[in-house]
Amino acid sequence: MTQPFAEPGARRTTRHPLDFARQLEERLVFTPGPTEVSPRVREAMALPVANSDLDPDFAELYRATCAGLQELLHTRSDVLILAGEGLLGLEAAIASLVEPGDRVLALANGLYGHGFADFARDYGAEVTVFEAPDRRPLDPDALRRFLRDQKPFKLATLVHCETPTGLTNPVDQILPVLHEHGILTVMDSVSAIAAEPLEADAWHADVVLGGSQKALSAPPGLAFLSVSPAAWEAMARRRTPIRGVYLNLRLWKDLWLDKGEFPYTPSTSDVYALYAAVAAALEEGEAARLARHQRLARAIRAAGEAAGLELYPAPQAAARSVTAWLIPDALRPREQAIRRFMWEEHGVLMAGSWGDAAGRIWRAGHMGENARPEKGERFVRALAATLHHFGWNLPGDPVEAYRAALAGEGPALTGEGGGRSS
Repeated sequence: MTQPFAEPGARRTTRHPLDFARQLEERLVFTPGPTEVSPRVREAMALPVANSDLDPDFAELYRATCAGLQELLHTRSDVLILAGEGLLGLEAAIASLVEPGDRVLALANGLYGHGFADFARDYGAEVTVFEAPDRRPLDPDALRRFLRDQKPFKLATLVHCETPTGLTNPVDQILPVLHEHGILTVMDSVSAIAAEPLEADAWHADVVLGGSQKALSAPPGLAFLSVSPAAWEAMARRRTPIRGVYLNLRLWKDLWLDKGEFPYTPSTSDVYALYAAVAAALEEGEAARLARHQRLARAIRAAGEAAGLELYPAPQAAARSVTAWLIPDALRPREQAIRRFMWEEHGVLMAGSWGDAAGRIWRAGHMGENARPEKGERFVRALAATLHHFGWNLPGDPVEAYRAALAGEGPALTGEGGGRSS
């Protein structure tokens, strides 16, 4: 997690514990998840709480939400919604599919790609890492050459959007290569779903992982995933039982999908919110939604260039949902102070990063509800004013550059990318 502003155990002023949340109405959380949440989603979450284990109407709502997610993912595979942050889905997929001694290929060019490899090792896999630098996308042709000389793999893991570095991988080209070699695939699309093109079935993705708090802009608390028939079959053929209960996807197959019984109590209000968020995404339509994200990404990057900030990922790999800038050397010693000032004085929250990127990268989250022109401009104004306050020389006018890019004007951007066009 990106570092907080306050040191652990720092003294706080005496106030009601929820005062900070009430003040968020006047602020802007412009981070790559959690994001701003629309009134429609918040109203759904505030509805009376059903007994989700016993109420058949809640079961129908759960099914309807899963059906909406199937539409977003372009899949006919089963979809499950799990009570837990997106990381739960990643580990549940590994726990349910990987046995000791299995050969697993981890495609990694960032924190989450390497994290997948660690998960697989924790469950006893023999892991091979196919690696690329964290500023470059994975190369499908290099992967094809690499696989020619390898023994068979049971499973491959890959990341659609590496949020810590604002990079997308060409998964539409990578997944078919893995499928050609008979390798099951588990893909982290947590920061890509609803912001980047995604064709799970056409691209041969066996398990696609998502989270509620990213481009769908529901509150954090739910993971969801699609599971292909081939993935279910692999679980059924295991030589050893799946360890544990909460991470065991077979329980969902045996109880929920086959009998209509939840393995454990669903997070009722979170499902209400996710249903509303999915419905809003589908009502907007895929073409309009993807174009909105691309337009905001282009405008935010134009503003960053005008502010003298260098885009971190290679231009062709820059995500639609998040922009990552390399913090200038002169500002790195004060990077937390800069973000704190921006939050306290301008009411706008910008993210740092973590892992090897901690202290080196700033990130703007223009996904979901954040991908609105007025919110983007508020972020740009706060960023420009904050950098000016700290003595940074702005080579251009970030606000004018932002507006010009939104209008489709201005020069071509160094950092225009965002994956395959829709």
